Amino acid sequence: MKTAFYKEWLEQRRTHRLLIVCVVFFAFGLSSPLIARFMPEMFALIPGAEMLAGLIPEPGVVDAVSQYLKNLTQFGLLLAVLMGMTMVSGEKDKGTAAVVLAKPFSRTVFILAKSAALGVSFFIGTLLAAAAGWYYTSLLFEPMPAGGWIAMNALLFVYFSLYASLTLLASTLCRSTLASGGTAFGFIIVLALVEVIPAVRDHLTGGLLEWAAKLAMGLEGSAWGALGVCLGLIVMALAASVLIFHRQEI
Repeated sequence: MKTAFYKEWLEQRRTHRLLIVCVVFFAFGLSSPLIARFMPEMFALIPGAEMLAGLIPEPGVVDAVSQYLKNLTQFGLLLAVLMGMTMVSGEKDKGTAAVVLAKPFSRTVFILAKSAALGVSFFIGTLLAAAAGWYYTSLLFEPMPAGGWIAMNALLFVYFSLYASLTLLASTLCRSTLASGGTAFGFIIVLALVEVIPAVRDHLTGGLLEWAAKLAMGLEGSAWGALGVCLGLIVMALAASVLIFHRQEI
């Protein structure tokens, strides 16, 4: 497992996946509180939108947290798909998967090493976003409780991991990058449609993100059920990837 992980981690760096995740996460972690703080001023600069700028209430820490969550979830989801959709299908398409598996690597280790390497990249990216977001939110608005901010970003990491694991499953199912990307977006659409039902949403990513926002602002409330379901889906997606990959001809 150690050798397989090192190989995948080296690929994360050589293909610039790690760099892209870190730059994007840091940029949006940094810019989110800035956007929340200066939104009225930005509207005032748009010709004809001066009156609209006057209707926008004075931004506060709630706006900063909301903007942070909005930006990180949107672009984190997109990155999870873009970074993960080639990890297995790309190697099958190029024939490198057969070469790697000819070495003493089991198919289970092959999949888990890819998941772990991608997870580390997203973990580092989340740390950078959390540090930048906390600093500028505290600077522009008010000091945020460090514990709550860390907990919010831990839940965000679970959110990213869910979509990364679904993308890895899509990449395992398909032999081409285009097909795996389409399948991954199909999974996302299905999950979004399921979450339209309020009772279901509270036990999936909707409940997870609401809890994350409350933790950042020091409010009461929890969503352990949503966390459990999301973690369960991650495990199921990885297990399905392993089982499917074991049955495929490479």
